[in-house]
Amino acid sequence: MGSNSAMTPYQDHEQRLTNLEVKAAFSEDQLDQLDQVIVRQQQQIDALIREVRSLRDRQPEAGQGTVRQPRDDLPPHY
Repeated sequence: MGSNSAMTPYQDHEQRLTNLEVKAAFSEDQLDQLDQVIVRQQQQIDALIREVRSLRDRQPEAGQGTVRQPRDDLPPHY
């Protein structure tokens, strides 16, 4: 590309328009990629919520079952 002073007003406008089109295309691509990331993250969040609910459902209700003592978790060599 040459210096801008050698361009005619028409060429300058064409160059500026081309630059704007390139920036717009890049921005659209970036937005599409971010949308995909958001969709994937929402799917992961939904899966984690389901997993937490499942774990919570499997956990015995408070006050039921045996009461665990902290010493019960010690390895046998202590």
